[in-house]
This record gives sequence, structure tokens and C-alpha cells, in this order.
Amino acid sequence: MGGFSLVHWLIFGGIAILVLGGGRFSNMMGDVAKGIKSFKKGMAEDDEAAKGVAREPSRIDAKAAAEPVFDRDGNRIRDHEI
Repeated sequence: MGGFSLVHWLIFGGIAILVLGGGRFSNMMGDVAKGIKSFKKGMAEDDEAAKGVAREPSRIDAKAAAEPVFDRDGNRIRDHEI
């Protein structure tokens, strides 16, 4: 007697859809699906990194550090290009 049967879960789900509305419930389940998909993608990227598979650098990783225009004493090292 301690557990719920399939009929109980179906009734609970029907009431939840009525209370939350079909659109809201659909949006909520879509958000859950997007979260699961992004989690799987992140896990796949971690596996590739662990195996040593090369991946494209992200926008943050791809930016090279800017070379200084002036040295420590204030002398111009190179001309500033626009």
C-alpha cells in the first residue's frame, strides 16, 4: 500500500496539466529537454578533451593577447594600427 500505482500517476499528471495549463506544461518539458541536451553535449565535450581530440577554440580562447604598444619605460615599441 505504500506506493502509487500507474492510475494514481495518470490522475496526478492530468490534474497537473489542468492546473498549469497545456502551454505552460509543454514549455516546461521543452526546457527540461534542452537542459538534458546541453548536459549531454557538455559531457561529450569533456570526453573529447579527455581523449585528446582537438576541438575548435571558443570565442574567448581564440582571442590572442594584445601586444603592448609601449614598453615599461614609456617608449613606443610599435605603431598603433587601427
